[in-house]
Amino acid sequence: MPNRYLARVYVRLKPGYSDPEGETTARALRGLGYNVEDVRVSKVYEILFEAEGRSEAGELVEEMCRRLLTNPTKDDYTYELREME
Repeated sequence: MPNRYLARVYVRLKPGYSDPEGETTARALRGLGYNVEDVRVSKVYEILFEAEGRSEAGELVEEMCRRLLTNPTKDDYTYELREME
């Protein structure tokens, strides 16, 4: 019987790539009086799914990242994986 897993996938731009949303946010924070040096925007995906075991769950998350959630040219990613009760 498959187990349920929750994956949190964190996707961010690789160093050297422009982050217009982060730059706009940094300017806005400075305009509000905060001494902000830099802002980088990241995405977090929470995915609830089933797999036969932890190893398969990790393989499935890697596959999801490669096939849809990230662009390997410009994105870096990490993930956390937790078995649900």
